[in-house]
This record gives sequence, C-alpha cells and structure tokens, in this order.
Amino acid sequence: MKLGLVTYNLAKDWDIPTIIQRCGATGFEAVELRTTHAHGVEPTLAKAEREAVKRQFADSPVRLLSLGTTCEYHAIDKAEVRRNIEETKEFVKLAADVGAVGVKVRPNGLQEAAGVPVEKTLKQIGLALLECGEFAKDYGMGVWLEVHGRGTNDPRCIRSIMETANHESVGVCWNSNLADVENGSVKANFTLLKDWIRNVHINELYLESYPWRELFTLLKESGYRGYTLAEIPSNPEPERLMRYYRALWLELTRNP
Repeated sequence: MKLGLVTYNLAKDWDIPTIIQRCGATGFEAVELRTTHAHGVEPTLAKAEREAVKRQFADSPVRLLSLGTTCEYHAIDKAEVRRNIEETKEFVKLAADVGAVGVKVRPNGLQEAAGVPVEKTLKQIGLALLECGEFAKDYGMGVWLEVHGRGTNDPRCIRSIMETANHESVGVCWNSNLADVENGSVKANFTLLKDWIRNVHINELYLESYPWRELFTLLKESGYRGYTLAEIPSNPEPERLMRYYRALWLELTRNP
C-alpha cells in the first residue's frame, strides 16, 4: 500500500504546484483533488488547461489518482438525480483528460423522513451508479462510492447499493468511519465490502477509537495494493504535520 492525500481539508487552499511540492517533500505519493477547492480542477477547464494539469503531475513524483466530487443520487426529485448523474459524467471526462484513474462520488443520506423506504433509495443510488459506471468504462475510469452520509454510511447499505450497481467500473471508497467499528473491530463490516474496495480514505491515525492496524492488515490480506489517502484538517505547519503523519502510517502498516 501507499500513502496519499485528499485535498479536503488540509490542502483546500493550495494550488497544484504547492500540492506537488509539499506531497513530494513529505513522502505522499498520490492525491485526490476535491472539487470547489483552490486548485480549481473542475469540468469548466478548457482543453489546454486540462493538459497543463496532466503535465504538472506527469512531471512530478506525485500521482493524480482521483477527483473528489460531491455528486450524489439520493434526492427525491428525479431532475436533481439526473443533474448529478450528468455532472458525474463530466467529471469522468475531466479525470480522463487530466490523467486520473477514478472519480469519487457519495451517497449522502436516506429519505425515510419523507416516507421513502430505505430499500427504494438504495436501489435508486445503485441504478444511478450503474449508469455512471457504464459511461466511465468507455473512458477507462473508475467511479468510487464513498462510504458516506447519514444512514448510508452503514456498510450494509453500501453493499446493497453495490449489488444493484454491479458493474466492473464501480467500486467503493472505504472512508474509515467510526460506524465501521463493532466491538472494537472493523472486520465484519470490512468483509461486507472488501471485494469492491478500490480506494481508501483515512483520517486521524492517533485516534484509539478506530483500529487502524487491523484495517491495514485486513487491506493487505485482501490483496489491496492501492493508496490510503489522508483526509485530515488544515494545519499552520502542513509539512511538519505530514512528516509526522507518514511516520505514524509507516508504523501502523508495517508487518507484525
């Protein structure tokens, strides 16, 4: 496994040269660029601008792994769901143009309060993902569903969504939520999703409430060879924090 960075929140105000410089200096090997942040990698970029983004990463030691969107498909309004599907497709095209390999999307809640059965919302999300996956396949891109949202962050809900989506281009982004932990372990919930995990978000490694060493061991045992991307708060001394973070990550991921 390798260590990378989600630009939400630590790097939200950094431009691309700063991201590359700081990640390269501290041993972070890849990055997921979050939409709406200062680096400005958005579907509105022109062709030449996309090529410039791709070139900057290609000429650096840092890989542009993915684009972190806020696209979601749980709305009751069908027009809103369609808007998010079409926005996902635009991010897929952008990801292909800038040299990334995946697009992160998310569920963001259920609609029980509005009288919509849980199963109906989960199926709706899954069918939207299936359409996005079919589109992404033509571009060689992955669409990765973050384990996210009130209610939808339950791995059982994510599994139901993935069983509906059922597409080779659709995977899961493990998000290291406290809701993963049952009786001090993530093994049961990890097992529900392990066959679909294509990306991993991690957060505060010092927190004893999350069994980090167990998670990293489970990832290794499952054959995962991808990136674990740090999603951590901003800090006035970012490079100092990143060096400490990498040292702790190395300790927690080493073989017993």
